[in-house]
Amino acid sequence: MTDTKRNVFESGHVRKFLVVVEEDAPEVEAALAFAANRVRRTGGIISMLYVIEPGDFQHWLGVKEIQREEALQKAKAVFRLFRRKLKTAGFEDIVVEEVVREGKRAEEISSLIEVDEDIAIIVLGASTEQSGPGPLITNLFTGSKAGNFPIPISIIPGHLTWDEITALA
Repeated sequence: MTDTKRNVFESGHVRKFLVVVEEDAPEVEAALAFAANRVRRTGGIISMLYVIEPGDFQHWLGVKEIQREEALQKAKAVFRLFRRKLKTAGFEDIVVEEVVREGKRAEEISSLIEVDEDIAIIVLGASTEQSGPGPLITNLFTGSKAGNFPIPISIIPGHLTWDEITALA
């Protein structure tokens, strides 16, 4: 995308809140809660992204295909899990799209944002670990991308409860 301005309020566009989901990352739930509350209050949809990162056995085609199929099944399970969490929290009416991409996580996020001009904001949960906000946040928003990211970024503290996030959103 050469023009960094996006007009997701034009006719035919829907504002998307991008939430990067993965298994074993409790902070994703905080990001999802924030996105769901913002969608409910301001309109739009949630776009859940699951990135299948390259495996170690790419030189064996048969193994690669098995790993890819297992990763796709895992992605579907993660989507089901987070849809259930939305439903349990009373957000069953929110429209959610599921996107699976293959590659390095930071690169695939940037690429998706570039090709889908309806993505208006990325919502990430910060890790609750003492070591820092998490590798995704560190990889995405440092170095050459710092200050030049094409859309707003909301980073939600991973320790907040759904009720606390609802009050904030």
